[in-house]
Amino acid sequence: MADAETVVDVSITASDPEFLAGLVRELVEAGYVACGNIVPGIRSIYRWDGAVQDDRESLAILHTRRSRVDDILAFLKDKHPDETPQVIATEAVQTHPGYRDWVLDSTRPR
Repeated sequence: MADAETVVDVSITASDPEFLAGLVRELVEAGYVACGNIVPGIRSIYRWDGAVQDDRESLAILHTRRSRVDDILAFLKDKHPDETPQVIATEAVQTHPGYRDWVLDSTRPR
C-alpha cells in the first residue's frame, strides 16, 4: 500500500521540451521532486474533441514521494498550457535503497 514514504514517478507531456525543462527546474528548486528526466521527440496519438490527433510531444518523468503529488498537481494548474495535461503518478514497486533515501530526503517538506 502506498504511503507518504513511497517513491513515485510522475509523467507529464507537453509539446515544448524547453517548457518541460523549465517546469522540472522549478519543481526541483521548490523541493517537490528530486529530479526529472526529459525525453524529447515522442509521438502521441490520442482522441481529443472527437478526432484522432497525432502530435509530437516531449515527456518529463519526475521522481518524488507520494505525498508531493498533490503539490505537483497544484503547481501545474496555472503553468501547463494544456487544458487537460497528461499527469500520471506511478508507484515504484522497488528501488535501490540509496536512491530511495535520496529521493525522500530531496523531497522532504521544508
